[in-house]
Amino acid sequence: MEKLRYEFDPHNRLTVKTNTATGIRRVMDGQFKMSDHNTLTYHIKSPVPNGIKAPHQVKLRGVWSLTKDHQLRLTFDKWRRQTFGDQLTLQGEIIDIKKNSLLYALTTRTKDGRTSLYALELCGSWQADAHNRLSFRVDKGRGRYDPLIFYGAWKINKNYQIIYRHSKEKLTQKKKRTHALTLKGYWDIKDKARLSYVLDRETASGFNFETSAGLFKDNYIKYELGIRLSRKKQPVKRTITFLGRWRVRKNAGLVFEVQRGQKKIQAFVFGAQVRLTDRQSLLFNLRTDLNRGMGIEVELSRDIFGKEGQAFLRLLQTQQESALFIGSGRRW
Repeated sequence: MEKLRYEFDPHNRLTVKTNTATGIRRVMDGQFKMSDHNTLTYHIKSPVPNGIKAPHQVKLRGVWSLTKDHQLRLTFDKWRRQTFGDQLTLQGEIIDIKKNSLLYALTTRTKDGRTSLYALELCGSWQADAHNRLSFRVDKGRGRYDPLIFYGAWKINKNYQIIYRHSKEKLTQKKKRTHALTLKGYWDIKDKARLSYVLDRETASGFNFETSAGLFKDNYIKYELGIRLSRKKQPVKRTITFLGRWRVRKNAGLVFEVQRGQKKIQAFVFGAQVRLTDRQSLLFNLRTDLNRGMGIEVELSRDIFGKEGQAFLRLLQTQQESALFIGSGRRW
């Protein structure tokens, strides 16, 4: 019985080679598609080349990863290596990233020599790895996932969004192009030494970055962190500074409104235990929305608050207790 050996050519097409003396490779025209839990499937179009008995589709299982050139790679499991080889690198590029998915564009060539384009969508969730790098967890079902590690360093754009840039060489033109990918989410602070960027709270898709202790002042909040890259001895440093103003809001608590120009970008909301100091300032001991202490204190002048803040100040001055809780499910 004739044994078939499959390979993939540079145009993302499946080819078949028999073990005959001629060893001629024939193209199995088709396209890749994604099925449940990100299983890669190659759908073969009709007609199949004469003399070859082939299925209508071929399922390819293995471990997903991302190459240093930001291409998708599937390393086959041991049951498929005899037929397909060790691994498959899909020739293409990432064109979009969303809160729970990643879109990857592929190019292929038709029988008449024309180039066509189509896309694959991988589903999963975003996380930060132990080195503060971006990572996309490809869902494999039953709680399993394959991590796609983005090996470069990310930055923050003018709207406080995470942006990831990488260069990719276009082989046909022998020059590099820069690709920019933007992750749209919002920042969250739950700890003095950790800063979070939330994409989707329901699926826990987002990044928890390990940082130095945050610095909280009257008109800014600042965190510093390092992104450790394999090719560098020292981590790449990032300083994230949120510019804005503090407010006291009834039924909310202590609020820091992040601004860019006259536009409010987002607001951090904290519960707090607050008391007057001997310096006639206000000392806020910040707490989470679950009333858990964050280990962060902010000392603010009583003059920075508006009318609502002044009403709160009068209430604080009339209290018998030395401190008052605001936010965290408590009203004032």
